[in-house]
Amino acid sequence: MHPNIIAILCAAGFVLLFALLVLRENRKQKSTIRKKVQRVYGKVPEQEYESGDIERISHYFHRREKEGFVIDDITWNDLDMDRAYMLINQTVSSPGEDVLYDIMRRPLFSEKELKKRDELIEFFATHEEERIKMQMCLFRVGKTRKGSLADTVLTLKDAPEISIGIHVIMLVSLLLVLFVMVPLTPFYGMVLFLFLSIINTFAYYAGKTRKITDIYIDCFSGFLGMLKVADEMKSISWKEVQQQMEDIQEARKTFFRLRRKMIFLTGSGRGVDNLIDVILDYIRMIFHVDFLAYNSILKEVKNKEAVIMRLIQSMGELDAAISIASFRQLLVLKCKPEFTRYEGKQVQMEVDDLYHPLIREAVANSITAAKGTLVTGSNASGKSTFLKNIAINSILAQTLYTCTCSFYKAPFLKVMTSMALRDDLVKGESYFIVEIKSLKRILDESRKEEPLLCVIDEVLRGTNTIERIAASSVILNTLSKKWMLPFAATHDIELSYILEDQYKNYHFEEEIQDNQVIFHYILKQGRASTRNAIRLLNMLGYEKKIVESAEEKAEEFERTGIWKK
Repeated sequence: MHPNIIAILCAAGFVLLFALLVLRENRKQKSTIRKKVQRVYGKVPEQEYESGDIERISHYFHRREKEGFVIDDITWNDLDMDRAYMLINQTVSSPGEDVLYDIMRRPLFSEKELKKRDELIEFFATHEEERIKMQMCLFRVGKTRKGSLADTVLTLKDAPEISIGIHVIMLVSLLLVLFVMVPLTPFYGMVLFLFLSIINTFAYYAGKTRKITDIYIDCFSGFLGMLKVADEMKSISWKEVQQQMEDIQEARKTFFRLRRKMIFLTGSGRGVDNLIDVILDYIRMIFHVDFLAYNSILKEVKNKEAVIMRLIQSMGELDAAISIASFRQLLVLKCKPEFTRYEGKQVQMEVDDLYHPLIREAVANSITAAKGTLVTGSNASGKSTFLKNIAINSILAQTLYTCTCSFYKAPFLKVMTSMALRDDLVKGESYFIVEIKSLKRILDESRKEEPLLCVIDEVLRGTNTIERIAASSVILNTLSKKWMLPFAATHDIELSYILEDQYKNYHFEEEIQDNQVIFHYILKQGRASTRNAIRLLNMLGYEKKIVESAEEKAEEFERTGIWKK
């Protein structure tokens, strides 16, 4: 057989083998992804978070923070909503986790909008094959530890252009050797080509250009991944995702030509294990085609920020809806909220079997709050957890259209809290200063005469008893308005008497059995009547004289209202 024919057959065999390996790798990846999304759906998320991950995810929300009422940082931190987000976050893409976080911090005040969101969630909850197909697409977008994909737009706005003169010279030199010298003197030509390739590869990694462009090329890579997924989604025509598909396909059409250039800049967008990307990596190292394409791509992308953001938002909404559907599947007891219209009368809330989503084997409680609610009881009895649960479910109702209870009925509410505060060492502010600033923001918001749920734990705990009770009673009384739904927890039983016309009293109590404190975590009507704090001193081995003296002083004060010297 002629040597040329043998060479052609060998080349064809190599191409065929390469194609088969690529096909096998793609099928293997698809099978792995499908098994994973099926396995984790409706389960507790497996994702592990590192320091700074939530901060990175929050960037997308903070760019849009001024648009309408949002859950502010104090309330978000008071309620430990980062942990709630981690429990709900079953997304498979960076846009998904960004948009889910944004959804949870941006309550809606329109039942129409909430029901539209719920339709998308229910669609994925009841259509398994469609859900899996969508997740397999979104999985290709992926997540990154280097920064949210939503950061891409702002990052590229500041990206500098680079000088490409030296890279043009290096490319021309290689091409001349490859197409002129190699055909004339194959041996010396190949030696020179290999020598120049080594120099180019060294210059690629050691030169200044790569250091300048590296972070921006990462952004382009993530963007290209989204465009590849947009290609895969072009055949999806489900009516429930029509709005998102329109925005995704608009981005696909806008960047159709640009995408061909970006392959040389970043790769195929199919992942680090793809064989095509390995070959493209070597081409970039030797010929510097990514540096040569960088400036022209940058110019085109800079003028299309709005399209890119809509692409991120639309893909994120699809991923977030699936994540919420998975969260619902995880819950042992759940309901969709029922919203009432505020018509100038006293705001009311009714919840049955309310339990905290972050607590295993949580105790459920029910309440109908038609005015202020004041909760008393000892430490660790359940006061703070109950109040947090009220606020969390109000947020979940207006963001995920999901509540962790059997029944929820209330008007649309703004939610603000003042609970888990601490000294601000950076600003040099004491606990008391931080606390009164936190309370003032609630008082300021209450003047707008719009339904507001406010939750306060231990009002003004940072000051002395006399001033605390005096100021607390006035503040809580000020919050007792028909458009307000205030909840407060306190150790000051005096407040339960001072405010009994404005606030309904509830309490949690514990009992001591066999020198053990047993908490039942059951909400009961009325003010707390037990006095177990002093009994605990006895249980922990305090001297009998100290315990008896403390009991006598407490009984005398309750009888006379005067502390004996």
